[in-house]
Amino acid sequence: MSPPEWIWGILLALHGSAWALEVSKYDRDTVICSQGLSDCILKNEFFKANNNVAFQKLKPGFKLCKDRKAYVLCLEIELELHIPLDSVREDEVQSGDDDEADRDETTAEQASVTACYQIPRGLSTCKKVEFTINHTALAQQNQTKVSIVITQSNGINYGNQIIILTTLTTAEDIFAPSLNEVCSFKRQKHIHVPECQVPRVNFVLNLTTNQVELQFSGRSKTSPALCLQYEKNGICQEPSQNTIPFYSVAPCLCIQAWYKTDQVSRRIEKCPFNGCFPKISNQTLRHHLQQNMWNNVTVDMRLSKMTNGDMMLLWNISAPCRLEGEVHLCHKNCKERKDSRLLSNDTWKQNIKGLWVNEVAFESIDEQISHCVMVRIQGLDHEFGKICTNDAGRWHWSLLVVGVLLLVCLTALMICVLHDYVKKWAWSWPHGGFVKIGRKGHLVLLSPPDVDDGVAESVHQLGSLLCSQGFSVSVDQFSRKEQCSQGPLLWFHSQMLKLDRMGGRVVLVVTPKASQRAEEWSRLNRDGAAKMTQQFLSPYSDLFTASLCLIHKHKSLGKAAERFLLVKFDSSNQKSLPELLRGLPLFQLPSQTQSLLTELTVVETNMGPGGWMWRGCR
Repeated sequence: MSPPEWIWGILLALHGSAWALEVSKYDRDTVICSQGLSDCILKNEFFKANNNVAFQKLKPGFKLCKDRKAYVLCLEIELELHIPLDSVREDEVQSGDDDEADRDETTAEQASVTACYQIPRGLSTCKKVEFTINHTALAQQNQTKVSIVITQSNGINYGNQIIILTTLTTAEDIFAPSLNEVCSFKRQKHIHVPECQVPRVNFVLNLTTNQVELQFSGRSKTSPALCLQYEKNGICQEPSQNTIPFYSVAPCLCIQAWYKTDQVSRRIEKCPFNGCFPKISNQTLRHHLQQNMWNNVTVDMRLSKMTNGDMMLLWNISAPCRLEGEVHLCHKNCKERKDSRLLSNDTWKQNIKGLWVNEVAFESIDEQISHCVMVRIQGLDHEFGKICTNDAGRWHWSLLVVGVLLLVCLTALMICVLHDYVKKWAWSWPHGGFVKIGRKGHLVLLSPPDVDDGVAESVHQLGSLLCSQGFSVSVDQFSRKEQCSQGPLLWFHSQMLKLDRMGGRVVLVVTPKASQRAEEWSRLNRDGAAKMTQQFLSPYSDLFTASLCLIHKHKSLGKAAERFLLVKFDSSNQKSLPELLRGLPLFQLPSQTQSLLTELTVVETNMGPGGWMWRGCR
């Protein structure tokens, strides 16, 4: 019996809609007006204006328009307009023998229509068509058409839903053709659609690096993107590079590749690892792939309590590919099998790592008995297992014992190594912070550039005092011989290296003229001067200038107070320190001698060696 006529109608309609896509001859936004309309102008509109011509029919559709050498999706809206002719004919009858010019003016009328389109939850884009209606040219009909071709369509993509608006209350939905439909049409017409291009992927097994290399070729200049998935319906994850370690390759591994564009791009999908590679036979390849898959299979067993109080055995397996087979429950020797569960494709779920997981539960079991499971996988000659609960328990206990022993050993080792550290911390806590106790490092005592007999004697006494307190002290006054042989700057550099190794501070003696010298140095350094005015010609002038350079460098790092401190021998009220020396610890001698010794003896932990490197003064 032949099928009913309405079935044939549906089949024909479906066939017609699938192949309704056509190639347009227009490459820019265009308006086409039929007979009776003239002077048609297409304009962009920002809102849906009122139409002074009635719509009778709306026919939206999609075509492929040429964009340079390629073809893109464009929207065509065909509007059928209704123009009444009765009033015009009455005017013509009453006019009688009026001249031809007056009749032409009467039959010409200015009008406009507006059509808008938008995607759901998007802003609408409107096109307004202005035209002149020639009633004489309409003759016996009162219907005419206006077609709008929109090549630069904002927001329209393959498969999108588009809403066509002609009035404030009238709307019609249309769906753009999918990319597959466009690409099928493209193959028939032999036209170029960029989104239909897919990269060609070649797979090369590198036996030296034990990796599968992915090589791409194609016409597009855009770099291809790819993702890997286990099974065709699995999660596709993008790799970090275009190589795949061979140990992660399984028979079900598939690859998707595409070109990244602003719109939807077509993807190519290949599952090549059940084929053959050069330099390796099919049988050898299948053996390696099966071995890779079994190496990536993990099994976990645990006992869990049910809501009714009974125990159940949960058996969890994860693998790159979905496996089909049976899971059998048995006792330790597995001579007698009690229960079984099927492994089928429907029972597998994929985790975030891309592996497939299946969980089997055996309910109401006796937890006092050692239960085991055996797995028979379809296509595998031997069984997988046996895996028993007690074995798993002993393994967990062994891990726990090893972990506890390792923790005890590490604790004992840390106590031995950090014994002094803990002792110092316990002593330092009541003192308001963690300090190093009794450490007496290296001190560099520098004289001011305007040294006189009184200041020189005070520097000599301070150096002797610090030496008697157990400090390693280098005084510039006591080292004139080394400075003459090495040069003052090299001598100062060697002292800084020694201070790095031993820790300690630079003690700078401040006088009114030294403060003036520091202020002048700061000003010249700030103004970019090349040289310092030679006002001080003492043998300690170069050392004092070098110390200012280092103070400036450490101050920019916020560490100047950790390495430098100031002392004053006179008790006169001196004006405030220059900006370069502000923030450094200042001690008035001899009244603050004990405070100075305490500062040099107890040093905060963040005052470690600062990594001195002599780079000169700029």
